[in-house]
Amino acid sequence: MDNPNTPKKPAHLLNDLESIRQLLGDENLEPPLLIDSIDPDSIPLLSEIVTPPPSEATPAAPAQPAPSVAQTLRETVNQSISRDSELNRLDTELRAAAQLILQDVIDDFVPQIEAELKRRLEARLPRLLPRRP
Repeated sequence: MDNPNTPKKPAHLLNDLESIRQLLGDENLEPPLLIDSIDPDSIPLLSEIVTPPPSEATPAAPAQPAPSVAQTLRETVNQSISRDSELNRLDTELRAAAQLILQDVIDDFVPQIEAELKRRLEARLPRLLPRRP
C-alpha cells in the first residue's frame, strides 16, 4: 500500500519555506513579539482622520418651510385610506363578477344535472317503489 504522494521530509519543507521567504524579500523582517506593547497615543482617533463637512454658507435653493408632522401624518393617513377604499371597491367588484360567472356556470349545467337526476331516479324507482300485484 505505497502512497505515490508520500509526505516530504520536514527538512525539505523547511527549505521550501525558506525559498518562498527569499522570493518575497522578507529576509530582514522579524515577526512581532507578543510582549511588544503599543503606545496608545500613536493610534489616531476617528475625529482626527475624518474631516467635518463644509459649512452650508450658500444654500442651493430657497428654504421652504418644512411641513409639520401633523400635516405629513394627515397626508399619509389620507393616502392610506384612499388606497384602502380603492382596494375595498375592487374587492367588491371582483366578488360580484365571480358570483355572476358562477351563476352562468350553474345556468349552463342545470339542464344536464336535471337530466342525469331524472335518469337515475327512473332507474331506481322500481327498487324504491315495488309494484303491487
